[in-house]
Amino acid sequence: MLWTMWWVWLCAAVVLAVLEVLIPGYVLLGFAIGASITGIVLFVGGPFAGFLTGSMPLALIFFAVLSLISWLILRRMLGVREGQVKTFDRDINED
Repeated sequence: MLWTMWWVWLCAAVVLAVLEVLIPGYVLLGFAIGASITGIVLFVGGPFAGFLTGSMPLALIFFAVLSLISWLILRRMLGVREGQVKTFDRDINED
């Protein structure tokens, strides 16, 4: 089963990180961090590795939760820049 191999998760993390460079927005970076942590957990082993190799839905939930947490941390750290949105007080067509 391919989803139980650690190197598959790390390759997916690299692909997602490269796509983040091409399509910026910090969304794919959160997925890349989640995939890399999942791959590291599978590589190291331990109780979580047995938990992840048990069933694919549990591995995907673990990946999704890690991705969400990493995206929230990235959003908190990098955030939305203040003053990025320009507002207009009057219409250009008003005369």
